[in-house]
Amino acid sequence: MKRRGFLATFLTGVLLPLALPLAARVPGAGRLRRFLRPPGALAGDDFLDACIGCGQCAAVCPNKCIHLRGLEGGLSELGTPMIIARAKGCILCMACTQVCPTGALRKIVPTEEGMRAVAMGKAYLTEDICYSYAGRTCGVCYRACPLPGEAITIGLYEKPTVHRESCVGCGLCEQACIHMPQAIRVIPADEDRAPTPV
Repeated sequence: MKRRGFLATFLTGVLLPLALPLAARVPGAGRLRRFLRPPGALAGDDFLDACIGCGQCAAVCPNKCIHLRGLEGGLSELGTPMIIARAKGCILCMACTQVCPTGALRKIVPTEEGMRAVAMGKAYLTEDICYSYAGRTCGVCYRACPLPGEAITIGLYEKPTVHRESCVGCGLCEQACIHMPQAIRVIPADEDRAPTPV
């Protein structure tokens, strides 16, 4: 490798990780990188204080939906678990809650009652872009939901209705949505509000 190539590679390796946390602070930069915390996660700063970034939750996840954050969230979030629902939602097996050594993820019993106690976020439906509301039957979000008939119900043309009081925020509906951009999105519990259209 020539000296110029070495210097370019070296500077990229040094400067890029330093620039990512700054880019994440730009208004709107994180809008498309919304993520969920695993089941049982403590709220906000309590989670960040308790999580040591050991990665045991990601290692034990049978669905491989838990990933560890890089420097894009700053040093305080480095190595903390995240779930990108659009890529792969949580199947609510609760394995991650059983191995957390610090209590950052509270233990949840893998039962139907335990599943209903999960509060990862809430699903929001944008009817304007939902295929079923355009007269084309779809219903994949309903079929993906672990609580069909409770968190999501369907009507004519399989039009979904989200019942947020029963939604646990697993993200399986968002993962399943075939519309681009997705017509149904899960907003994390700590920022639960209607999403802005992408």
